[in-house]
Amino acid sequence: MSPCRRTGSVVFGAVMLALCVARGVRAQDQDAARPVATPAVPTGIHIKFDAADSPGEVSQSIKIMLLLTVLSLAPSAIIMTTSFTRILIVLGFLRRALGTQQTPPGQVLAAMALFLTIFTMAPVWQKINAEAIQPYMAEELTEGEAWQKGMAPLRKFMARQTGENELDLFLNISNTPRPATLEELPTHVLIPAFMSSELKTALQMAFLIYLPFLLLDLIIASSLMSLGMMMLPPMMISLPIKVLLFVLADGWNVLIRGVVTSFSL
Repeated sequence: MSPCRRTGSVVFGAVMLALCVARGVRAQDQDAARPVATPAVPTGIHIKFDAADSPGEVSQSIKIMLLLTVLSLAPSAIIMTTSFTRILIVLGFLRRALGTQQTPPGQVLAAMALFLTIFTMAPVWQKINAEAIQPYMAEELTEGEAWQKGMAPLRKFMARQTGENELDLFLNISNTPRPATLEELPTHVLIPAFMSSELKTALQMAFLIYLPFLLLDLIIASSLMSLGMMMLPPMMISLPIKVLLFVLADGWNVLIRGVVTSFSL
C-alpha cells in the first residue's frame, strides 16, 4: 500500500470515529432534554376504611371516636362543671356597672375568668391527677375505675356549690328519688343543678356590685337636674367618678377575693 493511500485510510477512519462520537453525544443530549415520564398520581382526598379483622379493632376505633368527641366538648365541660360561669358573669356585670362600654375588652375578661378558674379549681384537678390519672398511667387502675376516681372530686365540688332548691327541682323533673349520699346522686342531675345554682349565685353577686354604682348614677343625675344642666349626659360626669372610686377602693382586689372565696372547696 502506498503512503498516500495509507494516509487517506487513516484520515477517513479518524473522520468516521469523530462522527460516531458526535452522534453519541447528540443522542445523550436529546435523552437528557427529553422530560422524564412520571407515574400518574391520583388527585383529590381519598379516605379508605378497612374491614376490622377482630372485635378488638372495632373496640379501639370506638374508643378513638369517643376520645375525639370528648376533646371537641372540652370547652363546654369547662363551662359546665367549673367556676368559669360565675366568674365571667360577675366580671361582665362589673364592666356594665362601670359603664365603660367595651373596656376591658371581652377577650380580656374571658382570659381573666379562665385563669381565675384554673386557680380556683387547682386543688380539685390536683386531686384528680393524684387519684385517677397517675394510677391509670401506671396501669394500677382500669379505665372504668379511673373514670369513677376522677369524677369523685369534681362531683364533690359541684355538690358543694349546688343549692337545695335547684337540686330538688331537677330531681323532681327527672322523677329521681332523693339520694341519701352523694355517691347515689346521678351525674346527669347534678350538672344542670350546679349550672342553675351558678347562674343564681352570679346574679346575686352582680346585684351587690351594681347597687353602689347605680346609687352614684342617681345622685349625679339628681344633682345635674337640680342645677338645671339637663342637656349634659349624666354618664359624662359619673363615669370618671366611678372609675376613680373603684380604683381608690382597690376594687379589683376586693372583687377577685370575693369571687374566689365564694366557692366552697
